[in-house]
Amino acid sequence: MGRAILTSENILMNAEFANKEEAIRTTGRILHEQGYVEADYIEKMIEREELTSTYMGNFVAIPHGTEEAKKAVKESGIAIVQVPNGVDFGDGNIVKLLIGIAGKGDEHLEILSKIAIVCSEEENVEAIVKASSKEEVLSQFEGVE
Repeated sequence: MGRAILTSENILMNAEFANKEEAIRTTGRILHEQGYVEADYIEKMIEREELTSTYMGNFVAIPHGTEEAKKAVKESGIAIVQVPNGVDFGDGNIVKLLIGIAGKGDEHLEILSKIAIVCSEEENVEAIVKASSKEEVLSQFEGVE
């Protein structure tokens, strides 16, 4: 693999959003600005969300592109957006942590399973949402590489 799929540049702290589309676009923008995806991947993340919500429970959403968006992925990467006050993902689901994923080939499945392990523990999610530094957030994902 090339560079790290998660660095402190991929983390946005204390974000506030009016709605889930804004939240997903911002997550996608990080992946794009950090060179993991082409710009059109962001639209594919919105399309994917319209198909079925990427809300996973435990205040976590894992937005990612549609199947056909794979060609827009340059390198596997993860973007993490902390939203302490939450953003409404519909159906009463409040998201305080967005984890945007871009996976090259089948790598997204591997990345997804590692993230699922971290986020299945409510206290891990709470620690990430309450973290006051990017280093604290990164430490929760050690081993996700």
